[in-house]
Amino acid sequence: MTDVPVIKVLVADDHPVVREGLRLVLERRADIKVLGEAIDGRDAVDSAIRLRPDVVIVDLDMPKLDGVRVIAELRRLLPAARCLVLTMHEDDAHLFDALAAGAVGYLVKGAGSDDIERAVRAAAAGQVVLAPEVAARVTRAVSSGRPRKGGDAFAALSDRELQLLDLLAAGADNFAIARATGVAPKTVRNQVSTLIDKLGVRDRADAMHVGREAGLGAS
Repeated sequence: MTDVPVIKVLVADDHPVVREGLRLVLERRADIKVLGEAIDGRDAVDSAIRLRPDVVIVDLDMPKLDGVRVIAELRRLLPAARCLVLTMHEDDAHLFDALAAGAVGYLVKGAGSDDIERAVRAAAAGQVVLAPEVAARVTRAVSSGRPRKGGDAFAALSDRELQLLDLLAAGADNFAIARATGVAPKTVRNQVSTLIDKLGVRDRADAMHVGREAGLGAS
């Protein structure tokens, strides 16, 4: 039998009950392994560098280094690690700060175990995942007609591709993009693949970060 690749996870939260609960949820599956737990933001960065996880689950409220700074540090020091936020905060400020720092997912505490498991798998695959509580606000933000940003950095992209990159940078999934642009989700998938090729990046998450670095995706 062929071995199933194991998704390696680091859990960063200053509450022991949350860390223990996430470990119990995730390690029910043979293909997910929790490599370790971090009790504060600095511990999260140090542990990630040492353990090299595929996914880091990050709380936004941690001592020593807050979650947004942890995400930004890991994006710089360990870009292969995907940061998935699990927080009590549902407001736009925390959401967009985390996405701008480099998070590929944003869940609100209280999410079900199946939702958390799916989010970890999606993050490991380089996909973007948003809790239903915040997805609608992202859709409104990215379809609000903001002026184009980024100067000449994307001169080779069409207006539609720039709009798509803006949506990706804000963390919208294919269904949110389809609603915002009036096309089918299958068409969005094809457009995202073309955009990734044009940008010369590895995957959807990298395209999202390229857009954010150019100032796209902010409300």
